[in-house]
Amino acid sequence: MRLHNSLSGRVEEFVPLREGKVGMYNCGPTVYKRQHIGNFRAFVLADLLRRTFEFLGYAVTQVMNVTDVGHLTEDDVADAKGEDKLQKEAERRATDPWQIAREEERHFHQDLKRLHILPAHEYPRATEHIAEMIAMIQALVANGHAYVAGGNVYFSIQSFPAYGALSGNTPARLEAGKGGRVEERTEKRSPFDFALWKHDEKHLMQWDSPWGRGYPGWHIECSSMSRRYLGDTLDIHTGGPDNKFPHHECEIAQSESVTGKPFVRYWVHCGWLEIGGEKMSKSKGKLFTIPELLEMGYTGRDLRLFLIKQHYRAPLPFQLELLDEAKRVRARFENFLHHQLADRPEGEVRTGFKEAVDGARREFKAALEDDLNTSRALAAIHEFMSTVNRLEPSKEEAELAHGFMAEANRVLAVWDEAPRPSLDADVEKLIADRETARKQKDFTKADAIRKQLDAKGIELLDTPQGTRWRRRGGEG
Repeated sequence: MRLHNSLSGRVEEFVPLREGKVGMYNCGPTVYKRQHIGNFRAFVLADLLRRTFEFLGYAVTQVMNVTDVGHLTEDDVADAKGEDKLQKEAERRATDPWQIAREEERHFHQDLKRLHILPAHEYPRATEHIAEMIAMIQALVANGHAYVAGGNVYFSIQSFPAYGALSGNTPARLEAGKGGRVEERTEKRSPFDFALWKHDEKHLMQWDSPWGRGYPGWHIECSSMSRRYLGDTLDIHTGGPDNKFPHHECEIAQSESVTGKPFVRYWVHCGWLEIGGEKMSKSKGKLFTIPELLEMGYTGRDLRLFLIKQHYRAPLPFQLELLDEAKRVRARFENFLHHQLADRPEGEVRTGFKEAVDGARREFKAALEDDLNTSRALAAIHEFMSTVNRLEPSKEEAELAHGFMAEANRVLAVWDEAPRPSLDADVEKLIADRETARKQKDFTKADAIRKQLDAKGIELLDTPQGTRWRRRGGEG
């Protein structure tokens, strides 16, 4: 398995810390509002990565945090500023931030299920790990990497010479004004030092600490929770492109300053979901949520296929036309499984057919091992379907084809293994009515039914084994 490591900027051979095991931490949601489709590119990447490692025989432990306190509105600067996102939303809704956090967390899990994302093994909440955060901050203060000022605790980036290795935002570059905006705070030793513990009497979510009442900074949450569940060094840490700086950069500094060990072996970041060539944002266009897109007629598998059909590191344009294309491709996969491989005649398994299955399996596996090259993996499946159709498989060969498709779908999860009964039942009834009409030599009625099915995008195939049907071009 080869993965692009954001820390080195190269595709590297994956070597786990413990043979046969993978410890993976994924930056999860900040539960102050419903996540939009752009957020889910990172969550689908994490799921695809886990499924791939399990496909390759690894035992994976996946941890995804839930940020329910401490994430400020202006989070793209070295030391985030502004209001706590959850508190701001609570004030807007005139309700309790704890209530919002639990409600939006519930929505998040609903949407994960809709996109066929496997549940992580742990979903630690920041608010339930305050003790671990305080212990880590105490260690940083004790060893000189952090200091107390004005009731707040700050990490000194000058104390960590490797700061900036992941994002390129070194202290020198930040000083030059190229890596983020500067917030002047006289109590800080450097404007780029970032908060580990914040004192704010107006903040609704507060805890006791050695430095007084307050709440944790966003970055310390992930450092402490990943260490709690996965140890001092993680195999893989994933996230969106906006997590790289400052969040992940600060995580590295905090964690390695406490443990003295490498924090993460492989950093994996996805590309942006874009509108008009720019990061998806409110200023660029509508931020569709998963329920909104489902109401427009797309399925969760359509959305998932849209999010993985292009290589995870490449920018992905958000266009409804591309969602429509994903819908057609998903339907084509299902048409192949449920109709083109159905009701095949008995026959032997030919050597050439078995070679085609084995070749497709090798190519699919090689594509995944090539830095999760989903475009290549999907191309292998399309080529396999064309080959199978050309060979006109027997029942036994169709079963082999089904087996490979099931293996591939355990990783991709982009088509339904079972046919959709409601539409299929309607089509089958119309076909039966047509057969009855033909037997009664009522060809006018038979032709009318064929036209009715044709309008639904259903193509009829009259074969010696009876009438079969398929969705034209994968429609349906």
